[in-house]
Amino acid sequence: MNTRVLVVDDSITMRALFTDVLERSSGINVVGAAANADEARDMIAALKPDVLTLDVEMPGKSGLEFLEELMESNPMPVVMLSTLTQKGAQTSFKALELGAVDCFPKPQQATPEEFDKIVDKLGKLVVAAANGKVRSKAVKAAAGTIDLSEIPFEWNGKLIAMSASTGGVEAISELLAAFPVNCPPTIVLQQMEAGFAVPFTDKLDAAIKPKVVVASDGLKLEQGTVYVVADPDKHAVIDRWPDASIRLLGNDPVQGFRPSADLLFATIAKTAGANGVGMILTGMGRDGAAGLKALRGAGGKTFCQDKDSCMVHEAPAAAVAQGAVEQQLPLNGLAAATLGVAGKFAKAA
Repeated sequence: MNTRVLVVDDSITMRALFTDVLERSSGINVVGAAANADEARDMIAALKPDVLTLDVEMPGKSGLEFLEELMESNPMPVVMLSTLTQKGAQTSFKALELGAVDCFPKPQQATPEEFDKIVDKLGKLVVAAANGKVRSKAVKAAAGTIDLSEIPFEWNGKLIAMSASTGGVEAISELLAAFPVNCPPTIVLQQMEAGFAVPFTDKLDAAIKPKVVVASDGLKLEQGTVYVVADPDKHAVIDRWPDASIRLLGNDPVQGFRPSADLLFATIAKTAGANGVGMILTGMGRDGAAGLKALRGAGGKTFCQDKDSCMVHEAPAAAVAQGAVEQQLPLNGLAAATLGVAGKFAKAA
């Protein structure tokens, strides 16, 4: 059965262009297009779409305000459409906090040629959103991770690396909120659009106890630091272990992905071996499965987020199918499990 989509955008041109793009995507049927929140509310009731694409900037009730209303009264999968600017990035992160499945950047020029380039990517995202799970802000708060950040932690010399895409911004934030200030060196590979890495890093740095930095070429891995790998023009690899550094490579995409989680996990398998701890969180595609399998084969410990807590389970499921995963855990159990492998907590008196 085709995924039923309602397009919400105040621009008649954008409504037409996004409708055309989605109609050309396999397995999608656009059931309507609304110009504002009032029209969208009526169309949702009448047409019962599986997914909404929602413009951030609309007259009257904004896209964010309407998203918040939906997540409180009628939670459903929503893909937000935003601009690739600093302001657009901050708005996108707010939308993810409210419960949007993902945020997709509008082409910088409203031309058929520019929209032709996004047919495949947007189509896959919308279908994944329809098949994923929606968690409202209240539900996410109720399922919070156990906070380990104040318990004294002793690191044993192991490295932690994780990868995520759709749904990953909130999953990563929730998981790392439990990490202590002196956590193991931790690499976070998050698939996101160009220009979003710095705002995401700044937001994460303000929210958790360890230091958070954008990965740069030659940066030494140190205890108490989280390294964000998100530049779509660069792969990240680890050059050695111990005394490791991150190296950034401008090579071609691997299986369609750059940065590649497969490549990152594979280099950790080669350099760190049994000193590597890897996990795959919510996301689309198969990226990371082969690399995580290599890490497991080298003696490293491997985990993934379980289906019930994932927004989109495609990437973790691919890793499980390849035999790459030792343990599947809910999001709120992954921090304790991975930190328990990479060190130990002081026992309560």
